[in-house]
Amino acid sequence: MRTETRQLTRWFSMALAAMALTFLSGCASMRLIDSDVVSVTAVPPGMSLQGAKYRFERLPSQVHNPEAGLAEQQAQAAMTAVGLVRDDAAASLSVMVGFSGSQYLADPWGRPLGSGWTPFGSIAIGSGFGSHIGLGVGMRFPPPTHYRREVSVVMRDLKSGQVVYETRASHSGPWSDSVPIFATLFQAALANFPNPPNGPRRVNIEVPR
Repeated sequence: MRTETRQLTRWFSMALAAMALTFLSGCASMRLIDSDVVSVTAVPPGMSLQGAKYRFERLPSQVHNPEAGLAEQQAQAAMTAVGLVRDDAAASLSVMVGFSGSQYLADPWGRPLGSGWTPFGSIAIGSGFGSHIGLGVGMRFPPPTHYRREVSVVMRDLKSGQVVYETRASHSGPWSDSVPIFATLFQAALANFPNPPNGPRRVNIEVPR
């Protein structure tokens, strides 16, 4: 009886370990992209954006930019997912896509390093009340590079020329692979379409590493 109990306990422990390993490996294969999103709708009475047909328009600076085509493909995938239909001939909306990215050296909390940064930390010198000289130690050297990316989608009614929907999404983080991050930002920007909540919000989407 004791032998059977030990075997059962051992088997149960092994099963738990296997489940934990599977869970951890699954978590390790995904990453969370947290996007800051702001969406504004200004649809006139009697007009519906649900299932609307659209076409893309570009700024003059985007006409010969090959990255604009990729951004439109990613935006189109996100818009198709929320029911919008691309139809250049029968479009009722024009859609203009924006995108930008930059990189910076980050502190341990992911914040951009200031001009007072040194390889040993940051030095702050104050004057007047509360004068102090501070030295922070523990910075990685070289400090990690982080990336900030932002996308925007502006929809305009072709009949009136009025902007009826505008949305922006941004993300800062350590991921250097721009293509999947931009695609995720377009998904976040179109979240809750066509009735987004008021004010800024955080949209979290998991993507493979």
